[in-house]
Amino acid sequence: MPEAPSREAARLAEDPCRWREWGPYLSERAWGTVREDYSTHGNAWDYVSHDKARSQAFRWNEDGMAGICDDHQILCLAFGFWNGVDPILKERIFGLTGNEGNHGEDAKEYWWYVDSTPSHSWMVWRYIYPQSEFPYRQLVEENALRGRLDPEFELIDTGVLDSGFWDISIEYAKHSCDDMSIRLTARNRGESVAELHVLPTLWFRNTWSWGLDDRRPEIRAEKGRLVANHHTLGSMSLAGSGSPELLFCDNESHSGLLWEVEGAPYPKDGINDHVLGDADSVNPARIGTKAAMWYRLAVPAGGEDNIELRLSPKGSRPTKAIFTRRQSEADKFYAELTPAGATENEASVMRQAFAGMLWSKQFYHYDVDQWLDGDPAGPRPPRSRLGGRNREWRHLNNSDVVSMPDTWEYPWYAAWDLAFHTVALAHVDPDFAKGQLLLMLREWYMHPNGQLPAYEWAFGDVNPPVHAWAALRVFEIDGSTDFGFLERAMHKLLLNFTWWVNRKDSGGNNVFEGGFLGLDNIGPFDRSADLPEGIRLEQADGTAWMAMYCLNLLEMALVLAGHDATYEDIATKFFEHFAYIASAIHTQGLWNEADGFYYDVLRTSDMAMPLEVRSMVGLIPLFAVTTLGKKTLDDLSDFAGRMRWFLEHKPQYGDVVAHVNRVGMHEGRLLSVVSPERLARILAIMLDENEFLSPYGLRSLSAHHRDHPYSVEISGMTATVDYEPAESTTGLFGGNSNWRGPVWFPVNYLVIESLRRFARFLGPDFAVECPAGSGRRMTVSEVADELRRRLVALFLPDHSGQRPVHGPYDRLDFDPDLAGLVLFHEYFHGDTGMGLGASHQTGWTGLVADLITSR
Repeated sequence: MPEAPSREAARLAEDPCRWREWGPYLSERAWGTVREDYSTHGNAWDYVSHDKARSQAFRWNEDGMAGICDDHQILCLAFGFWNGVDPILKERIFGLTGNEGNHGEDAKEYWWYVDSTPSHSWMVWRYIYPQSEFPYRQLVEENALRGRLDPEFELIDTGVLDSGFWDISIEYAKHSCDDMSIRLTARNRGESVAELHVLPTLWFRNTWSWGLDDRRPEIRAEKGRLVANHHTLGSMSLAGSGSPELLFCDNESHSGLLWEVEGAPYPKDGINDHVLGDADSVNPARIGTKAAMWYRLAVPAGGEDNIELRLSPKGSRPTKAIFTRRQSEADKFYAELTPAGATENEASVMRQAFAGMLWSKQFYHYDVDQWLDGDPAGPRPPRSRLGGRNREWRHLNNSDVVSMPDTWEYPWYAAWDLAFHTVALAHVDPDFAKGQLLLMLREWYMHPNGQLPAYEWAFGDVNPPVHAWAALRVFEIDGSTDFGFLERAMHKLLLNFTWWVNRKDSGGNNVFEGGFLGLDNIGPFDRSADLPEGIRLEQADGTAWMAMYCLNLLEMALVLAGHDATYEDIATKFFEHFAYIASAIHTQGLWNEADGFYYDVLRTSDMAMPLEVRSMVGLIPLFAVTTLGKKTLDDLSDFAGRMRWFLEHKPQYGDVVAHVNRVGMHEGRLLSVVSPERLARILAIMLDENEFLSPYGLRSLSAHHRDHPYSVEISGMTATVDYEPAESTTGLFGGNSNWRGPVWFPVNYLVIESLRRFARFLGPDFAVECPAGSGRRMTVSEVADELRRRLVALFLPDHSGQRPVHGPYDRLDFDPDLAGLVLFHEYFHGDTGMGLGASHQTGWTGLVADLITSR
């Protein structure tokens, strides 16, 4: 008999929405975001800073450490810590703003999302807190002294961890959807006894100060518990072990400190001021909208202590057995996902990657109309706002749990990032993954004109159109049975496709000009900037993305046509549109026959200049590929007939749709921008270790440009691009733009997937050298496997026991207290594999979980 599914799998099948009612939906950073910025000049980083965050009530959402909340973020729970010497309570992760860091914004602490089930029935969070004073000033001042050519200065570089630290883990185990036990374990990694102050903190998001709804909830002390009452949430109680002191204040701004006007008598920072300075800043009546349990743990060197809590509607006490039970269920759930033959290290990386993605689900609240015009109870925003950021997105009103790229550096959704997130998340929670894709297409997200919102810094920026691809992948991972989901997605994607055609093909020649398209500094100049009069940039990647979009919609239509013949017409439309776009790439000069590579082209009325930069721009045409099998053509006779008519009457498009391969009695047809002949030439460059192929995947810019920078002159100005394997040394597109060499996961993933599609058509007889010049020949399928292996190797211990992702910080691998914990970075050094950028970018980098699960 087949083995019964894990309890977690059964839980998701029973009622996933109820079990997801509470989760880790509290960001690690709400300060410094666009939503909270009411400044005249739109400088979000400075308006609500880290220093102000403890004193200023947030308007749109909350932040905290190891925090949880309900899915409307009515009530929040997170932890505060104090080592006895810091100038402030540690209530949120510290980091440098985009203006302070020598490579842009950067979190300056160490924490890990160790584990989570998709229902959040079991979650584990880990954190390192110095026992000496946290070096806030040193981190700011030293990074200010460093330039773009210098590495970032990290917490571990300060030496503060050498004098001892607290190793803190927090575990959540749900009894039911809204009832959870919580266990904090504090381990003393110092050489002498030390005291740690722990403050589990419960508070209501401030919804009453803005003139929209003045109903005010409350938290009271009852029988040693914190009891929170809300008009819609009802009653929730926090009970704890031992006899902590209960402290109360209000989640309201400290107006006297911030603006020198009278305000709430016991404001948001009252607990901070009382614990650190014994101030009369907490409410002696023991009532408020924010409250904490104050524990003092004295722990011997090498020892540990713990606190147990329970958040529940009934005021229940914590229980120990639930932790063992839920961890065991999580073990079984992930054991079922782990492929046969995966090593212990691979299984651990997979599980931590999934955990990071699940912990990065955040409550996101932003009503642009309200934000632009201001709240009834507040001062009117500056008039400059009406001509500034997001003014054309007044329809956007988000109040949902959304998959974020990162809980600190990117605590806001990015629509194209999210598409990649869903592919990995579909393995553990396909319903959530499908819901996220549909959410981005809903009318309170998608612009009425069909554009998808990019991200809150500029919703109108243009990102690659990958949502149709993601919908297909999620559909397949989920078992290829939810045709209703695919149909809902396609109807909205048709609007988005039309927006692309109408807005980004200015010449009407099927060559697209999408702007930077997520590729930041990859070219010699900012591709989103206005060019001099009469010059336009025709983009190899923008055009290839649209060719890929056509094929994705073609595939969706063919799947749906098996249930509704109407979709055969739509399939024909996208077959023909793909042919037009794929052909235009070559007729408009984006393919360089001499170099065997694709380039962007600068075009005027009488001149076309290829920008001969060997970058990911020239590899993206590989993504536009699919195959049509004999069964599909036999089953869909109307589509097959129209395809034959097109090929007979418009033979000029045959180069991209007429590749035919016969295996036995079966005919397969390849639809691709890149022909098999061009594929061989591109792979010779892509698989050259002196160009794109690094030990840990494909570089975003060829290492050829290390010694051969490319320059171009435009209207008397010279623009240059050269290979930079780590952080970019130019601020061309923002302080932390990173596209001049590092390995970046999503495009690597799409290369692998595209090669597997080519392999279906080309079979075992088509082979190339890998690495180029090595004499070792591989099939296209084997090349895809080799790239997968190199990417996964970023996170695995090498022969010396060190993980490349951790770079020179071998303490993260060899300190027995930290060994086995993995950080999932935004991108990776093009030569060494060291993690760079955001340190918890488990969104798109979480694709490593898919690479391991689907091996």
